[in-house]
Amino acid sequence: MYKILIVDDEAGIRDIIKKYAVFEGHEVVEAADGMEAIQVCREMEFDIIVMDVMMPELDGFSACKEIRKFCMTPVLMLSARGEEYDKIHGFELGIDDYVVKPFSPKELMMRVNAIVKRSSGDKGNKKDIFTIEGLTVDFTGRLVYIDNEKIDMSPKEYDLFFYMVKNRGIALTRERLITDVWGYDFFGDDRTLDTHIKLLRKSLGDYSKNIVTLRGVGYRFET
Repeated sequence: MYKILIVDDEAGIRDIIKKYAVFEGHEVVEAADGMEAIQVCREMEFDIIVMDVMMPELDGFSACKEIRKFCMTPVLMLSARGEEYDKIHGFELGIDDYVVKPFSPKELMMRVNAIVKRSSGDKGNKKDIFTIEGLTVDFTGRLVYIDNEKIDMSPKEYDLFFYMVKNRGIALTRERLITDVWGYDFFGDDRTLDTHIKLLRKSLGDYSKNIVTLRGVGYRFET
C-alpha cells in the first residue's frame, strides 16, 4: 500500500484519481493548491505526489521546487499543457513523470506504481562504480562525477543514464529504453525519451558525445 498525495484544484480530478488509488488499496491525502501541498508535505511523508501544474495560490512547478528543498518524494506532474518546454522545465525541477490531460486513470496508476517501485528498490551494500577518463558513475550511491565535480541530474536522468551505462556498447531501441527505464507500457508521447536524452546530454557536457544517436533505432552509450 502506498501513501499518495493528490494535488489539484479540480475536485473532480482528485476524486477520479482517488477512486482508482483506493481501489488498488492505497491511502490518499488531498490538497487543492500548491501552498496546501507544501504544508501537508511538511507534516506527513508520502510515497508519491501526483500534482497538477496550473493551480491558484501556487502552481505545481513552484510547489515542486519548494518541496524539493526538504524532501525527495517522487512527483508525477499533471497538466493540460503538453508543450516540450513545460515538460523540460518539470524534469529540470526533478519531477519523475509528466502526464498530459485528459489521461487514462488506469495508465496513471501504472505510472504511479512503476515510479514508487523504482524509487524504493535496489539498495545494495557493494559499491558499483564505472569510470571512463574523467567521468565516474557510482551506481550504488546514485552519483555522477565529471573531473571530480558532482553533476546534478533529475531522478529520471539518473535512471536513464545508469541504464545506458550498464548496457554500454549495446544498441538500445527506443521501445526498450521506454519499457525498461519507465517501467511500464508507455502510452504517452514518445518524445519524452528524446527530451530526457537532450537534458542528459546537457548535464554530461563534453561526455555527451558518448551518447550516440542510432537513426531509426534508438541510442547507444559508447566507451
